[in-house]
Amino acid sequence: MMQLRRAIKIVRVIGRYRLADFIERSRLPWSLRLLLAPAALFADNQTARGARLRLALEELGPIFVKFGQLLSTRPDLVPADLCAELAKLQDAVPPFSSALFIQTVEEALNGPVDDLFASFDENPLASASIAQVHAAITLDGRDVVVKAVRPGIEKTIREDLALLFTLAKLIVKYSPDGQRLHPVEVVKDYQNIILDELNLQSEGANASLLKHNFNDSPLLHIPEILWPLSNEKVLVMERIYATPVTDIDELRAAGVDFKLLAERGVEIFFTQVFEHNFFHADMHPGNIFVDASAPKSPTYLAIDCAIMGSLSKDDQFYMARNLLAIFKRDYRLVAELHIRSGWVASDTSVNEFTTAIRSVCEPVFQRPLNEISMGYMMIQLFDTARRFNMEVQPSLVLLQKTLLNIEGLGRQLYPQLDLWASAQPFLERWVRQRYSPKGLYKQLKNHAPDWLEQLPQVPPMIFKALENAQRDTPAPLPSEPRPNSRRRWVGILGVGLLLVGLIGIDPALWHSLQQAPALSLATIALGALILVLR
Repeated sequence: MMQLRRAIKIVRVIGRYRLADFIERSRLPWSLRLLLAPAALFADNQTARGARLRLALEELGPIFVKFGQLLSTRPDLVPADLCAELAKLQDAVPPFSSALFIQTVEEALNGPVDDLFASFDENPLASASIAQVHAAITLDGRDVVVKAVRPGIEKTIREDLALLFTLAKLIVKYSPDGQRLHPVEVVKDYQNIILDELNLQSEGANASLLKHNFNDSPLLHIPEILWPLSNEKVLVMERIYATPVTDIDELRAAGVDFKLLAERGVEIFFTQVFEHNFFHADMHPGNIFVDASAPKSPTYLAIDCAIMGSLSKDDQFYMARNLLAIFKRDYRLVAELHIRSGWVASDTSVNEFTTAIRSVCEPVFQRPLNEISMGYMMIQLFDTARRFNMEVQPSLVLLQKTLLNIEGLGRQLYPQLDLWASAQPFLERWVRQRYSPKGLYKQLKNHAPDWLEQLPQVPPMIFKALENAQRDTPAPLPSEPRPNSRRRWVGILGVGLLLVGLIGIDPALWHSLQQAPALSLATIALGALILVLR
């Protein structure tokens, strides 16, 4: 019943604000046309289409507001009048009452705001789809902002999620692409993300880690969290004084280098994704500010770290190599990487997939690079891969959304931004470092404690494997040399030399080995394991 009421409301809002005008009515099924007909009788025929879309998204709630925020950052895809209106969703959502806000804070922190803060501003600083913030001063004189979740918002979100799950199940049942697209899993992943936004302690933890990652960097500043005044319901953090990234006139008056600012935004994105593997996945302009006190070396400031993303090591590697291969127009390598990564089926024809990718990318590359949208090209590639049964990867969807945000923001700041020129040297350096001797040593060093922990289990496994091999393999004649014996001894010698080399580079590893019991037996066991595996 709850889902039915919500579905009826969505249809009513679509009709009232004439959102069906954004598509051809002839493409709508007859059932939906009949459903929208009564609502159209009371439709708004005066307001501009951009305002109608914004008002409809606001009325439908936070899930739809976030969709509008994403659209507002894509002036290359969305008409200018729509972008201008949707930009108002970033930090101008109507606020809820200050009395409710104060009540929420006092219940969460077990005390009146007059005892918790030296001063507290009852007028909100900003109001977003999920939460609202007010300014305050702590008892020790620090300027802070206090954030609390909108009362009752969880109920609305759960109603929307229930409806989305119903729609996802219908897609699985009736759409030919339903099984491949995994819509239920995608909605479940989005459910985890948006429900995490209701837990402000989780957001604070994300902000603390992101701040740690950029502690020594001039690129990005994250406000400090005041943990004694924060919990799941309320978040108190350092107040920042900076210029909204959308205030182009103020940044221009300050003499900011827009080219450098746009390029630094791209660098921040790729650093988060590939070096830290922990990226801010909600970087719409309402969450981004600029410190223009040093206009020739501007610094970004980011807030609202509720939605963060990360990739598996394999997805990191394949995404970096895919982008480089696309840049070099090596379409066969792009096809092979999609297959190796498991994004498309292993029996996919490489030649057919290469041809399909070339037909998408090559026409695009006939334009100047600074006019080519990397995010839009990724969308086209994923759409092409759908014909080859590419399965939806939720982590890649989140990455694609973030890239769209960053690219849209960069082009707003500096329309001539060449994202490819900024990305290529970074990705090439990252791939080189990953497989450099230093990078390989770092990986070996990281795995060494696990290997030492598992060493006591190795001897029984070896003896069992040798017994099985002895039962299954006929013994050689006395005059026969053992096959491949030289290769086995070379393998054991190589392992020994590697171990000695690592100990020479890092004495700490030798200290760890000294703590291990029965070192000699463990070393022999490791060599024997290599022999069996070979």
